[in-house]
Amino acid sequence: MTDPSRDEGAAEQALFDVVITPYRSLSRRGFTWLMAAVAAVAALASLWFAVLGLWPVLPFFGCEVLLVYLAFRTNYRDARAYEAVRLTTAELSIEQAKPSGRKKRFQFRPPHWLRVDLQRYPDGSNSLVIRSHGRSMTIGHFLSPQEKAGFAEALRSALGRLGPQAG
Repeated sequence: MTDPSRDEGAAEQALFDVVITPYRSLSRRGFTWLMAAVAAVAALASLWFAVLGLWPVLPFFGCEVLLVYLAFRTNYRDARAYEAVRLTTAELSIEQAKPSGRKKRFQFRPPHWLRVDLQRYPDGSNSLVIRSHGRSMTIGHFLSPQEKAGFAEALRSALGRLGPQAG
């Protein structure tokens, strides 16, 4: 199923069409196994403390398991964010979605005058900024510095295919 907001100009061939999402190294299946292991360790520790007669600490083990679960659920919720970047000969459109589902759409027309700036900082981090006609926006917040550099290069290459004044 296609996103209706992305169908505008769908007849026009995209020169660059990328959706970037936050990286999550732990799969859902891995999460299930991790939570089972955390619960098992907490249960064994609870049993040991119960045998020693220190039963008042038992609820704290349950709280620990609950807190680990909630931390990972929050992490997976944050993974619903994305940025969709689409370049055609008529425009560069950027759709940013927050984990809450709220979306913002930005358009730069015409795309021929766009500049892609990779601002590097002394600590090794960087930011990817799109500029045109006095407007600018930062994209790729959740990409690593190397991924931002690669993304900037790929977008510049696509802008270069627009014509001599692009890039």
